Amino acid sequence: MANTKSEKLFTEFPPVPTEKWEEVITADLKGADYERKLVWKTGEGFNVRPYYRAENLEGIKFLGSQAGEFPYVRGTHAHNRWRVHQTVSVVCPKEANAEALKILNAGVDSLGFCIASADFSAADLDMLLKDICIPAVEITFCGEKMANVAELVLAKVEKEGIAKEDVRIAFCIDPLVKGLSSKGDFCSPNGEKCIARIVELIHKTKEYKHVRIVTVAGQTFGNSGSTIVEELAFTLSAGHDYLVRLTDAGLDVDAAARKLRFSFSVSSNYFMEIAKFRAARMLWANIVKGYGPAKNCACKMQIHAETSRWNQTVYDPYVNMLRGTTEAMSATIAGVHSLEVMPFDASFENPTEFSKRIARNVELLLKHESHFDQVVDPAGGSYYVENLTQSIAAEAWKLFLEIEEKGGYAEAYKAGFIKERVEASAAAKDKAIATRRQTLLGANQFPNFTEVAPKEITAEAVTRPAAEGNVLTPYRGAMAFEAMRLHVDRSGKQPKAFMLTCGNLAMARARAQFSCNFFACAGIRVQDNTFFKSIEEGVKAALESKAEIVVVCASDDDYAEAAPKVKELLAGKAILVVAGAPACAPELEAQGITNFISVKSNVLETLKFYLKEMGI
Repeated sequence: MANTKSEKLFTEFPPVPTEKWEEVITADLKGADYERKLVWKTGEGFNVRPYYRAENLEGIKFLGSQAGEFPYVRGTHAHNRWRVHQTVSVVCPKEANAEALKILNAGVDSLGFCIASADFSAADLDMLLKDICIPAVEITFCGEKMANVAELVLAKVEKEGIAKEDVRIAFCIDPLVKGLSSKGDFCSPNGEKCIARIVELIHKTKEYKHVRIVTVAGQTFGNSGSTIVEELAFTLSAGHDYLVRLTDAGLDVDAAARKLRFSFSVSSNYFMEIAKFRAARMLWANIVKGYGPAKNCACKMQIHAETSRWNQTVYDPYVNMLRGTTEAMSATIAGVHSLEVMPFDASFENPTEFSKRIARNVELLLKHESHFDQVVDPAGGSYYVENLTQSIAAEAWKLFLEIEEKGGYAEAYKAGFIKERVEASAAAKDKAIATRRQTLLGANQFPNFTEVAPKEITAEAVTRPAAEGNVLTPYRGAMAFEAMRLHVDRSGKQPKAFMLTCGNLAMARARAQFSCNFFACAGIRVQDNTFFKSIEEGVKAALESKAEIVVVCASDDDYAEAAPKVKELLAGKAILVVAGAPACAPELEAQGITNFISVKSNVLETLKFYLKEMGI
């Protein structure tokens, strides 16, 4: 042990080179394939090693920068004080004002107003902002006719004589992403009218340092099923397209870049999301730097994050609280400017006061109890996170350049490239969920066995929107399972699966537990059983339970004898299923036993098949 300041800990231990670690790992694998067993093949286009060492940081150029320094990979400021954001729906300005005042007193310091009416007036704005001290809070406006709303807001600010440096307002004007993704084309040829309006608003807010006119809606991609790399690359590409169009309109890059704001979703891929935001700041800084801004601060990327809507489930919805918490942790560790945690019930009803309070409190807890705001870039220096940041940045940049070769974001989108990429990624995710390669707790794995959908869950809430034309359609990953389960819940029937456990006790119990989780994902009631001493006893109990499905749960060695006997005794009175993929499966199939479930099953399609067999 070190006894002086000059000595280092563990000096008595010789350094262990990577080769030695690899030798030990190879020995422990006992002949198993290293790449297959330990290397994570991500959907982002790169592989992740099982461990990283200091030597893996060699060649990463951004490591020397500090928080607040170009290229801002470690943050745009030398602090991590993010803003707690919550959005208020504005149907009635008076009611929205009351809600806004309430949440401002509950810890929110970034207000979002979603304007529902296209006829929103100056009088409506006055009512909406009544008793709200504009210099004391950051405000974001989204919804209908945003350019018109922006004009009203700027007129009010000027009329009230608020100091320009005290105004922190953002507008969600985004014809390039929100416009194209929802309509497939611009409202005018090549978006000229939209861009002209944006240029006009930028000129009007030239002296307003903290006013943002455009918000690039990057969450559109993530909530439509894109990968993290795609969300980043497409968002950066759209941001660059704005820079090109605004500078072509006569604005200098400093003025144009300072009026852009970026909004991302944040998924449950914990470390990958941390790396995404760090890579985003670095790549955007380098993009803007290429235009020769007068000051480096024009290269700063202002990031708003919201927890993923794609990840939310309507069954077992309280799990969404946990998802929101881990997602919020990723965003705040990564140093976002502001964050909105989605209420856990947002996917199937208007959020309740309780759900909105919990959503706020997630952030407040991270701030005031966990002190996440006290440390800048806590992931910095991690061999793993730094390598993830580099890998994501490299893959996103590669895709960004591919889009540029196609003429930029708008041209690539209109050509169908963006939609094709997102749909392909969404299909891969859908398959992973259907086969349980990706888990959505409560939907495709470990469902709440006794849960029945309450009246708040409607068919619309679990039905994936149909994609028509060149548009992106946000959905939730769990929808296919939820639609199936809701169909069962509302069918008026209560199908049952009976676990017939026999043979080797340990294997029988393991497979019974697997099978219970399997069938419960479709809302099929399950009857688990500890063990039956004989097959006759088990079949008798199964028939008495009036179960439509009987699942034989035993060891592979037991199935050759047990499964045919169960089939014989059931005499076609129930659907026979074998839990597992035994070597004797071909022999069993030859005897008419054709139903098997295992970890390799497509859970979704298999369950749909059994429901059809039961007439549901």
